[in-house]
Amino acid sequence: MFGRKNKAVSHIDTLIGSNTTVTGDIHFAGGLRVDGRVCGSIVAAGESLSMLVLSEQGIIEGKVRVTHMVVNGTVKGPIHVEQELELQPHAKIMGDIHYRSLKIHQGASVEGKMIRIEAAQPDKLITLMAPTQPQKKTKEENE
Repeated sequence: MFGRKNKAVSHIDTLIGSNTTVTGDIHFAGGLRVDGRVCGSIVAAGESLSMLVLSEQGIIEGKVRVTHMVVNGTVKGPIHVEQELELQPHAKIMGDIHYRSLKIHQGASVEGKMIRIEAAQPDKLITLMAPTQPQKKTKEENE
């Protein structure tokens, strides 16, 4: 209600077509759809919300670091998703997955560790205590 809500990017800005192979790292903002092959890392730029969609024929050979991701193709490398990850029926992951929220469809496969990212915790906790009242001296202490 009062906090900032992160909504997934709902549009695709960039498309890597099915007959395309990209060799090298990709840094992007917004939405990216991969129908072809990427031999390199895919990293979302900065703190902006990002969406990566990997279609059934798409292949990524390298690490992935994004806010939201939908996978229906093959990833050979580690995946770091800050928010939501969806593994659709033809998803094949060969690498560790770091995620906050995960949806797995029947048929998806993962060869690696699945590590849930915990919500950020504050560094320090502060406890407020009521001020203490001075104690009254007993008769023995007064003498």
